Order: sequence, then C-alpha cells, then structure tokens
Amino acid sequence: MRAMVLNAVGEPLEQAELPMPQPGANEVLIKVLACGVCRTDLHLVSGELPDVRTPIIPGHEIVGKVVSTGADVPLESGNLVGIPWLGWTCGDCKFCQIDRENLCDKARFTGYHLDGGYCDYTVADHRYCIPIDHGANVAEIAPLLCAGLIGYRCLKIADTLCRHNEKIGLFGFGAAAHILAQVIVKHGRNFFAFTRPDDMDAQRFANRLGAAWAGGSNQSPPDLLDSAIIFAPAGDLIPQALRSVRKGGAVVCGGIHMSDIPTFPYAILWGERQISSVANLTRQDGIEFFETVNQMPVHTHIHPYPLTEANQALEDLRCGKLNGAAVLIV
Repeated sequence: MRAMVLNAVGEPLEQAELPMPQPGANEVLIKVLACGVCRTDLHLVSGELPDVRTPIIPGHEIVGKVVSTGADVPLESGNLVGIPWLGWTCGDCKFCQIDRENLCDKARFTGYHLDGGYCDYTVADHRYCIPIDHGANVAEIAPLLCAGLIGYRCLKIADTLCRHNEKIGLFGFGAAAHILAQVIVKHGRNFFAFTRPDDMDAQRFANRLGAAWAGGSNQSPPDLLDSAIIFAPAGDLIPQALRSVRKGGAVVCGGIHMSDIPTFPYAILWGERQISSVANLTRQDGIEFFETVNQMPVHTHIHPYPLTEANQALEDLRCGKLNGAAVLIV
C-alpha cells in the first residue's frame, strides 16, 4: 500500500510502499477515502509534540470503508466509518472510570502512537470508530473528526465554565473555528472572529459565515465577550483574550501545543475569569457532536490535495494559506 511516512522529526514525509496491515482482535481494516490535515499533524512533524514514534504515518481525521475485521467486531465490510484522534484507552484508570477517558495516561492516539490515515489502508479499534452515514461527502466529513470534535468540546467546556455564554470569541479562524462558528450561529448565538492582523481574507470568510464582528487578534471587539476559545497555538493570545471577556467569563485553549504564555497583570484575570485547556476528546463527544451535525448540518470548506502532496498541504497550513481545512483525497 502507499503511505506518506514520517521517518524523522523535522524532516518532510516520505512516500513509501508498505505491506498491507492486518486487523487484530477488535480491529477493522479500513480503505481510506479521505484524511484531513490537522494542525496537530503539523506539530507532530515539526517535533513540537513529545515522544513522537518514528516511523509513523500521520493523520487522524480519517473517513473510510471497512474492508475486513478481526475477532469480536460487529461492523461489516462496506460500512463507512470515521477514525478520530483518540484511538485506544485502558478503561481501568481513574480517568477512564469517571468518564474522562480523554485524560487516560495510557491513551494511544491515531497518527501519533498508532499509524494514521496518510495512506491507502489503515487499521483501527472499532470501539473508537464513529459510524458515518452512507452517501456523505467523505472529504467534507473528514475535518469534523478532529477540527469539528475539538471545537465542540471547547464550546462544551466554555458553556460549563461560563453562564449565559452568548458572545463567543474565536481566536484563530481556521479549520476548527469555521466549523464551530456554524454551530454557534445555528444555536442562535454570536461569534466574534479574531484572525492574524491584516488577514482580510480570513475576516471576509468569517463574515460570510455570520460573524457578529471580525478583526485582527491585536484588536478589541466592540462588546465584551462571555467566553473566548483560542485555536491558534500562540500563548500571547491568552492575555488578549482575558482583556476581551467580561467578569465571570472564560478563556478556553483548544490546541494540543501552544507557545509560552507571557506574564500578565492579575487585574485581567480578576473578576472570576477562568482559563482552561481542552485535551483530546471522548467517545461521548463524538456521539454528541455527530448527533448535532445530523440535526443542523454544517458545511466544511475544504482544500483537496492528492495523498502524494501531503507535504504541500502541511506547508500551506503552516503558512496560513488556507481558509477552511486541507483534506487528502486518497
């Protein structure tokens, strides 16, 4: 099978011909149809995540068809499934026992510990796969499996921390933000888009999706926000976000990696403002999010690339050239 492989951190992916993987117990062999290109992949390739296993096939926004199964798998050949970031948890630790499997210390993640979807075929534990409706546009579904899911969890955490969460700032208007923006609007709430300074294309994109306001991350919104969700991996956005939220508001950081947070005055945290991170996702998040998407469909704006152009897709993502999400069409 064809695969784009990371053989050494910091180096470009290399095209390789590899043996066909075989499913074990509880696993399915998937023919990959599409795989989203996520900022986490960029962090992995760049060496910004710890203990990267090499060689590794990246990719954790996978949509594909079941080809064959191992023992104890209820899925059938031809079933369409999504494979997200969370690939396996122990089920026994204190986090797994209190429905916080996203924090499991022994968790394995797709495209990080387990080979992912930058390839023709991959295997996955069926218990962590998400059923996808037949007839779905697989390229548009792919970004929902991480960008969509992590945005959903960020909003869920923000709603928990912040009462009356009606005005929501989105810092970094990329794949996750443009999906979450549509969910926010369909809930009858308002989003405020913060882009790179002078990125007028991204601001126009946000306005087309219904932004109450769109501007640079160096600007202040016209109203104080109830919460702010930061998708950009820039720690210096946290003080800016704190200055933009009202008393009792919350700032939620959605990235797996972020640059160092600068010191800031206590005055902008005071007033019972809160800062939280979001780590990974749970299977329950997947169930809830896809139920939401089925009830109020969202449209992902995609930039398709052939599998062999995975390095170009990563570079375009790095340079901020994409409004929406990059997707490898396998």
